[in-house]
Amino acid sequence: MILAAGVISFQSLIPLAVFIGIGAFAWWAFGLIGGGHSRAAERLDELRHPGSQRAREQGAAKKKSERMSQVIQSAAPALAKPLQSQDKKTVDRLKTRLANAGFRGETASTVFLGLKFIGLLVGLGIGGIMLLRAEHINEKALVGLVLPAVLMFYLPSIVLFLIAKSRQQAIFLGLPDALDLMVVCVEAGLGLDQAMRKVSEEMKKIYPIIAEEFGLANLQLQMGRPRNEVLHELGVRTGVSDVRSLVGVIIQADKFGSSVAQALRVQSDSMRVRRRQLAEEKAAKTAVKLIFPLVLFIFPGIFVVLVGPAAITMIREMLPTMRGQ
Repeated sequence: MILAAGVISFQSLIPLAVFIGIGAFAWWAFGLIGGGHSRAAERLDELRHPGSQRAREQGAAKKKSERMSQVIQSAAPALAKPLQSQDKKTVDRLKTRLANAGFRGETASTVFLGLKFIGLLVGLGIGGIMLLRAEHINEKALVGLVLPAVLMFYLPSIVLFLIAKSRQQAIFLGLPDALDLMVVCVEAGLGLDQAMRKVSEEMKKIYPIIAEEFGLANLQLQMGRPRNEVLHELGVRTGVSDVRSLVGVIIQADKFGSSVAQALRVQSDSMRVRRRQLAEEKAAKTAVKLIFPLVLFIFPGIFVVLVGPAAITMIREMLPTMRGQ
């Protein structure tokens, strides 16, 4: 019985361990696709500090990650082929989700689908092992076969959602400060393109995500794309409602010839008010959320500490008397 219990506990730990491993692998693969600094910036840093050990270590790590990324990208098309959709709307929706998480590479969707297919195969392998170890093939054994495959298949989507949520939260928190800097630049006589370039340069260390998005939009403007298309793509790429409303305000101000600085100032004030309202809403919900830990964990302990000694005393004094009667 002890051996059987040990085997059962080990079998129950296998899906959890593989789940964590696949999650870490998916997170690392996503970091290879869209994370890190540009190669030009790293080369400039290496040239600026040629003798530094840190630069050499970063260069070696970058080469290893590039080789691994090439291996994944070369294997991804064959793995992603069974999951690729022919519907253009579905493909565009997937690209938008990946762009919201910061993965804008041409092979991002292929690598993402390849990771999902790998997760499906690993999940089926785990389920097959659990099915072979089962004594009888019943409903529980079939659930053990299907459940790991479903979890591993949707694990990249969960990781992608978490990364996109974190990125959108960072954009939401830093956007009012970026707009204030844009207002200062526009009122100082700079155009909107130059103001976006200045924001991307000055806020690179404080809010790197906003700086990256504004820098990409400014690069597209320099390449000759229409401003309306670039701003609209900026709103879609970030996936933040405040950025989309900001884009609409800038497009309308540019179309009707009104003051861009005034429109940016009003938009910045409204975003700060909304952020303050969200903070007040979370503070008001705190009292309600504290009810559950108080009732489940704190009140039972207080009840035992306060009532326990009195209950013990009553039992010791009253039970002998009741037995004597």
